[in-house]
Amino acid sequence: MHVTRGSVPVGHPAQHRAHERRGRLSATAYLATTGRILRQLAGDHRSVAMILVVPSVVITLMYFMFQNAPHPPGMPTPFNNACLIMLGVFPLVVMFLITSITMQRERVSGTLERILTTPLRRLDLLAGYGTAFSIAAAAQAALACLIAFWLLGLTTAGSPVLVFVIAIINAILGVGLGLLCSAFARTEFQAVQFMPVVVVPQLLLCGIIVPRALLPDWLQWISNVLPASYALEALQQVGAHPNLTATAARDIAIVIGFAVVALCLAAATLRRRTP
Repeated sequence: MHVTRGSVPVGHPAQHRAHERRGRLSATAYLATTGRILRQLAGDHRSVAMILVVPSVVITLMYFMFQNAPHPPGMPTPFNNACLIMLGVFPLVVMFLITSITMQRERVSGTLERILTTPLRRLDLLAGYGTAFSIAAAAQAALACLIAFWLLGLTTAGSPVLVFVIAIINAILGVGLGLLCSAFARTEFQAVQFMPVVVVPQLLLCGIIVPRALLPDWLQWISNVLPASYALEALQQVGAHPNLTATAARDIAIVIGFAVVALCLAAATLRRRTP
């Protein structure tokens, strides 16, 4: 558009449409976001230790705790049962904490707000964060399973690969829940406070302490809508059966569904401005 003694450039509608199309071609930005988060995690030695070292150390400690515990002949050792539970619990808890705190740190520093001014879509942005943390979760699960199976003698009727896969899926669930809960926190401390609200009830009702069948009916209803219940049941199925059972396959699909829904809700609640 031209005016007297000068001109003012006005974007043509076709330019805006091209801009929107560029926003949809977000592979480069998605990979850049994933790489940036991975570099940040690698530079944060405390987070690396929490993700990789702490679960393996706790599992090793449990091995020595149960080393002399008696058990009926032909039955799984107490360490077997406890280790399977920990391989499912640790990825969920650790990745929830790391993800929610890191995401809140991005908000407070203003990094997230600057990123959201680019054509990168929210879902693509969350996919970048989810991918980066899932890679970290895979490293955690690989190290923990390696130590449990090959150094500490964990045995399962099913394949250790299935245990590894379920551990990664649980970690991705923790990533999704962490990203979602971080949207409702104002500080890193508030992000941590979501853990007793979101994670602890799942651990109490998933069957670790009391079998789900022995819970009161109203608690069984609550347990049936919590993803950790299905994650633990899938691990127990792998521990007891040599082949993938229909129950385990269903439970894995349910946990994946919860993780996808959590990631989508996190994208929908992602704020463009930091309060």
